[in-house]
Amino acid sequence: MKKYYLVIFLFSVFSVIRSQSIRKDFQEMTDYEKSELVNAFYELREGPDLFNDLADFHMDFFNFDNTADPTRLDLHFNLPDEAERDIFLAWHRRQMFEMEQAVQDINPKISLAFWDSSVDQSTTGPLWDESFLGSFNSNWTLRRNLGGNGPLPTPTDVSNLMNFTDFLLFSNELERRPVHRGAHVWVGGAMPTAVSPRDPVFYFHHSFVDKVWQDWEEIHQSSSFIMTDMLRYDGTYVFDGQTLPVVNPNDITDSRTLGVFYGENGLAQLDNYIVSNTYRAEEVFYYQFVIEAGNNFIVPSGTNCSMESVTEINFTPGFEVVPGATFNASIDVTNGLSSKSGLLASNRKKPYDFIADLKPIVWEESEGEGKPVLLTATPNPFVDKITIRLDKKTDCAIEVFNMMGMLIKQETFQNTDKLEINKLYGLSAGFYVIRVVDGQGDILLAKRVVKL
Repeated sequence: MKKYYLVIFLFSVFSVIRSQSIRKDFQEMTDYEKSELVNAFYELREGPDLFNDLADFHMDFFNFDNTADPTRLDLHFNLPDEAERDIFLAWHRRQMFEMEQAVQDINPKISLAFWDSSVDQSTTGPLWDESFLGSFNSNWTLRRNLGGNGPLPTPTDVSNLMNFTDFLLFSNELERRPVHRGAHVWVGGAMPTAVSPRDPVFYFHHSFVDKVWQDWEEIHQSSSFIMTDMLRYDGTYVFDGQTLPVVNPNDITDSRTLGVFYGENGLAQLDNYIVSNTYRAEEVFYYQFVIEAGNNFIVPSGTNCSMESVTEINFTPGFEVVPGATFNASIDVTNGLSSKSGLLASNRKKPYDFIADLKPIVWEESEGEGKPVLLTATPNPFVDKITIRLDKKTDCAIEVFNMMGMLIKQETFQNTDKLEINKLYGLSAGFYVIRVVDGQGDILLAKRVVKL
């Protein structure tokens, strides 16, 4: 029997929250979630066609740097020279949210998922099954060419992004280099062009890009934009008879301000969130594995919220249900519900009018800086020690931080490529950040780890 415990403990929290979702690696989705999300994608093309609208907008405002009017606002490649125009990460976060809201209007229990292309690099894996995203290639005439146009990123490419302490440098490196560009060119077809949002895998890829940004922000807490509104989300754009709201990119530098959480390695931590029911009468958090809610997660009076897991739900200090609220936690004993309607891929063949001569986007290639590269940080999760292996010997120090940013342990090393930090058994279970710094205190690399 599963045990639930509830602790009432109130802290300060984020203010305006819009909706709810637990995004997870697509490999952590239940069969129910996969089939319902595929059905929702097909259904969206039968209505006002949000896929086509987002793709056309993305194409129309992709990049004006090399046009006759370079002063026009656009979405891409404004860094490093035009920080006053940059909205790349925030705009795509809001784009993912708009698509996810449309999906949840069809089924509030499902959400977008992410594709970690630094780990899953198969051309024949489950992501491309005909029962999942594979059917869209022929049905929507996407002309994918998996693996034919360039490499995907490596885990080191992802971890190296966490070394950047300046947001603009981080954002520029993320946009132009393998973590973002890799999946676009590797998939082929629509993906390496300005109409890439026509391919559903775009939303899996950019959910991963968004997760990378969220991971960076949790470490550095310094994302900021000069712009105070964004194209499409400036209070003037109308889709399906509704004017989209004004969105300040600085208001969504934390994904939780949109109610978006990322489950990973079998754990979804829900924190710093106020249930608001802004978009629908009940906010539903569904995850196949462990849901842990606490640390300023509040269900206010008059709101309605539920959590459902296939395995386990835990409540930790800081979780509060205010009197007058409706809250329910339950275990999905069927291990993922069966789809009521069945997969609709076979009879949903609505192709795009693909622009055949649309040229692929050109990204800059990454250049190495001669710094040590992290090869492994094991084990992760860890119990009492962590061993880090680098690709070259160096003088450095390891620092261990908790997720509140407090330095809790530090050790120094000389002329070695194997760094081992011991006696960590006294740490509480949860997430930590390990950093490797040189003698001047410059961060060489950083990585988030889990303590069991």
